[in-house]
Amino acid sequence: MKLLLQIAIGMVFLAASVHAQNEKFSTGPVFEDFGPVANVDNELIIPDGAKMRISFDVSKGADAGELNRTLVSAARFINMHARTGVPVEDIDAAVVVHGKAVYDVSKAARYADAIGGENANAALIEALTGKGVRIIVCGQSAAYYEVANDDLLPGVEMAISAMTAHVLLQQEGYAINPF
Repeated sequence: MKLLLQIAIGMVFLAASVHAQNEKFSTGPVFEDFGPVANVDNELIIPDGAKMRISFDVSKGADAGELNRTLVSAARFINMHARTGVPVEDIDAAVVVHGKAVYDVSKAARYADAIGGENANAALIEALTGKGVRIIVCGQSAAYYEVANDDLLPGVEMAISAMTAHVLLQQEGYAINPF
């Protein structure tokens, strides 16, 4: 009994610690419902006029009913840089989607058929594309997983391949996120 009490007390302190850490993170200013970031006293200065053009690559789909972490990262990237004073018009992001992640950018019926349940990413995709983030699907993965153009959420683009999308984005000055 004493051991159970100690474990319970330990769990309360652990929960309080995790809650305190999460209080450091908040959303906004661009995406109020997505992309939590912490304010940081950074020493790497972002020069005036810097253009932030980044592409994210995602092949791993989210668990059923969960947000795709890479899609959230795109919102985080924009929120964190807007918070530090980078003008939103100087921030461009794209997400290249391939592999099973193609379901995360699919309409409700296709998502439910493949994964089951509701696609939690639909609102995030709407928010991202509404702010100009490009979501580009690999046509080869889409063909493999039987996801047609009509199955994609509004604003999601189909490319011939993820490789093609990355080449074209790099030619437009996008740096690929290294992790």
